[in-house]
Amino acid sequence: MTEPVLFQMSDRIALLTLNRPEQLNALSYALIDALMAALDRIETDAGIRAVILTGAGDRAFSAGADIDEFSESVRQGRAAALRDFVRRGQAMTARLEAFRKPVIAAVNGLAFGGGCEITEAVHLAVASERARFAKSEIRLGMPPTFGGTQRLPRLVGRKRGLELLLTGDPVTAERALELGLVNAVVPHDDLLPAARALAQRIIRHGPDAVASVITATTRGLNMAIAEGLQVESEQFAGLVGSRDLDEGLAAWRARRPPHAS
Repeated sequence: MTEPVLFQMSDRIALLTLNRPEQLNALSYALIDALMAALDRIETDAGIRAVILTGAGDRAFSAGADIDEFSESVRQGRAAALRDFVRRGQAMTARLEAFRKPVIAAVNGLAFGGGCEITEAVHLAVASERARFAKSEIRLGMPPTFGGTQRLPRLVGRKRGLELLLTGDPVTAERALELGLVNAVVPHDDLLPAARALAQRIIRHGPDAVASVITATTRGLNMAIAEGLQVESEQFAGLVGSRDLDEGLAAWRARRPPHAS
């Protein structure tokens, strides 16, 4: 049986590939569960410092939920649909958003529905020039359920977010870059090298410092600024006496690059 998520690791970077290319990497329940298990494995492996998430094949990053599977949950009623579909999807995007190692989406094709919500949730995203993005849930007669109504307006602004959410119209990779949904657009063949180069620029810094930046930023975005500043203080306090901070300060004083962790 084909694995729904492929795992590779090199140069301290894990590459996770959504692996249902014939179904445009639709987010089946098994795929979501496999992705969550892979994140659990990565979280406890000190040798892995960053994650790149992409899709198998040349057509799609992920075209969204597995509609056949989701339809069956809806047929079983509200409780089943909320339990099996909504909570599973929201747990996945929340896990990606709060993950303490940087997660970079390498968007290689269509990122519709839940695929777009993954892009919204991860820390950084690089898109192929072939990528297309859409909030297509409205076409099914429903709102996004994996966090899209909340994260997208925070990323791109309320009016621009609502335009995407209410029309369901696809946008190009360049438009996604203008909106702030992705960090860069590159030629298709350069996608994974560009994502790896971005990851390398991050992991040259200490892992505890990187994790503290991710945590303070992710949590603070959903707080009043006074509460966010308290989170920022807590993250700094946790680094006092750490190898990352001690080495960073020593390197600065000696006018040399910090030694790699």
